[in-house]
Amino acid sequence: MFENTYIQHRIQKANTLRELGINPYRNDSKVTMSNQEFLDTFAYLRQSESSEKQEADSRVWIKGRVKFLRLMGKASFIKVEDSTALLQVYFSQNELGDFFKILKKNLDVGDIVNILGFPFITKTGELSIHAIEFKLLTKAIVPLPEKFHGLNDVELRYRQRYVDLIVNKEVRDTFIVRSQVISCLRRFFESKGFLEVETPMLHPIPGGANARPFITHHNALNVERYLRIAPELYLKRLIVGGFEAVFEINRNFRNEGIDHSHNPEFSMIEFYWAYHDYNDLITLTQELLVSLLESLHLPKILPFGDVQIDFDCFSKLSYKESLHALGGIDETIVQDKKKLKAFLLQHHIKIEPDLSYAKLLNAAFDHFVESKLINPTFITDYPIDISPLAKRNDKDSAIADRFELFIGGREIANGFSELNDPIDQLERFKTQVAEKEKGDMEAQYMDEDFVWALGHGMPPTAGQGIGIDRLVMLLTNSRSIKDVILFPAMKPTAENYNVIDKE
Repeated sequence: MFENTYIQHRIQKANTLRELGINPYRNDSKVTMSNQEFLDTFAYLRQSESSEKQEADSRVWIKGRVKFLRLMGKASFIKVEDSTALLQVYFSQNELGDFFKILKKNLDVGDIVNILGFPFITKTGELSIHAIEFKLLTKAIVPLPEKFHGLNDVELRYRQRYVDLIVNKEVRDTFIVRSQVISCLRRFFESKGFLEVETPMLHPIPGGANARPFITHHNALNVERYLRIAPELYLKRLIVGGFEAVFEINRNFRNEGIDHSHNPEFSMIEFYWAYHDYNDLITLTQELLVSLLESLHLPKILPFGDVQIDFDCFSKLSYKESLHALGGIDETIVQDKKKLKAFLLQHHIKIEPDLSYAKLLNAAFDHFVESKLINPTFITDYPIDISPLAKRNDKDSAIADRFELFIGGREIANGFSELNDPIDQLERFKTQVAEKEKGDMEAQYMDEDFVWALGHGMPPTAGQGIGIDRLVMLLTNSRSIKDVILFPAMKPTAENYNVIDKE
């Protein structure tokens, strides 16, 4: 693994330090302030009228990774980066004595150091720290690739995210935003009286969404278990049990394709709200998005690739209306199954020969409408046949009281008035089982315990799931879901740890 010439050279440096009695992996670091705190605290020195632009009595410890070296005769400059900022360090033989020569020979970019010093302004006007004590905390034996940030290395960046984070500050910033988004989501729902809960990740029956599950084996029970595809059915059991507003920030797993907007392991927030309906969710979701932008100090108009998303421009459109108004499909075609199937085949859209009318509509929507939904758009009145857990509309039993929120041409959220009629739910599960027996691997399983739970009475409830990964993509202008997941799923490959760019 460590046969590379450059790595061997660094290993030798680590051994040299040991021979000199210096531990290259010491564990006695001290920190007075972060690099950014240092820059903020002593910024006044730039405006000082004194010729002595330094504070020799203000001695502080800083730490970080060496990102730049300029080694000279009896004095040198390095730049050290911690999680907050990049800071220039000056050190010389006058203060460090013989250790200065040792550093010059054995210090490398990538090493982690700890420095005691005082602030001063260099001749070029840069606020820096003048080192009077210098500790090498960690010797990095693998050099940082010089071209790691290049587009050609995108696969390497995902596989070796730790290097990506070291080299590319904008990547770290993206994941800081992600963490802030999750924190904001939690505070928002807690402020609305929702209770955060945790439900199982290993399910005896996969449910809550139409998706193909991952299967594992529970040795102690000697039974198969499924990684959850959604927490929905467990959360609704809690509504039956008497909790009236619950949410879970959860990890879901779906054994399906990988592309720019899909990862088999992904994050969502799901929440359920008793004595409310899907119209209440639409209002709540708009409030949530506005709150997020305000908390993150983001403008109402955000760039996303080649388009601009206006969060002051929410709209609502019915499912079939969108096929005509945005998809450009004539209403007579939308209303007729045979004509719709012929239309899809004419446009070379691959469809199964025995697709239901609702699934034909869904294929048309995916192909002709979804990519055009740039500003936040709530698509409502979904066909009941593709909404197995949603309540039927009171006026039209063929549609569900359901919406999906689309932003930037992608689905971000799915919400509906929850089905609470146990007999209706049982029949819909039976329909799903029949679809599975025909070969639909994503159809839902029968969950008799959930039906039994509904039999005890679930109040009118609204429920929704929001994809956190896709939401972060929008807020950070990231075009691939892999850019907002720290360790995305990657196709296995023969590992090559000697990919080191050197001019």
